[in-house]
Amino acid sequence: MRPGLKKRIADLLRWTDWNAVAQFYHNPALPLSRTERRGIIRKIYAISWHIDCPHTQDEILQFINGTFEVADTTQGCLVEAGCYKGGSSSKFSLAAKMLGRPLYMFDSFEGIPAHSEPHTFNIYKKPVSFTQGEYRGTLEEVQSTLEQFGHRDSCYLVPGWLEDTLPSFKQPISAIYLDVDLAQSTRTCLKYLYPLLEKGGLLYTQDGHLPLVLDVFQDKDFWENELGTSPPQIDGLGKRKLLRMIKN
Repeated sequence: MRPGLKKRIADLLRWTDWNAVAQFYHNPALPLSRTERRGIIRKIYAISWHIDCPHTQDEILQFINGTFEVADTTQGCLVEAGCYKGGSSSKFSLAAKMLGRPLYMFDSFEGIPAHSEPHTFNIYKKPVSFTQGEYRGTLEEVQSTLEQFGHRDSCYLVPGWLEDTLPSFKQPISAIYLDVDLAQSTRTCLKYLYPLLEKGGLLYTQDGHLPLVLDVFQDKDFWENELGTSPPQIDGLGKRKLLRMIKN
């Protein structure tokens, strides 16, 4: 069995993903035809078959659902922080194309940065650690993935460390997806992206299983002193990996 094949087969059989697929396909509020829904489902599974994707289809479909959910009430672009090999980016670009909105993708393309965060266990009591350079996808790899499986014309790649690239970004945002693993990177994303998120816009993170990241979201002083607001209500906090919040 070729490397990664066992994981890809397991991904195809994950029941939570098929439950998410059924909900996506039958969601009466989604402004997509059945043909368009089937097209998205087929494509996201094709991408996962060819590209190493450290996420579930459930997580992806929840974000795609969210982008359509706020489309009528918010303006602005879609933002992804943390691209890895471009699998999630390609999936999100499917929604960006249909919505007619740009997808901005921020990544160092050098993997996990140097850090001193003492990650030990996640909320499921499983060991977790992040080494420098881990989860590295090169800019060329991500571009190739987008060209093969996504809509490259809807995407804007922003290479560099987040603390260097995010301060100059000033576009209004309708939905954000974070997959940055570290608490320090999460703080940076929230500091510069959350103020740009439109009222009613959505922010998701797939790092909700990491206690150090949870500490950031629950840090009242950070929200009040750095962002000038009270901490938002966060769905799934401390209970699941994917967190969701609405900017009120």
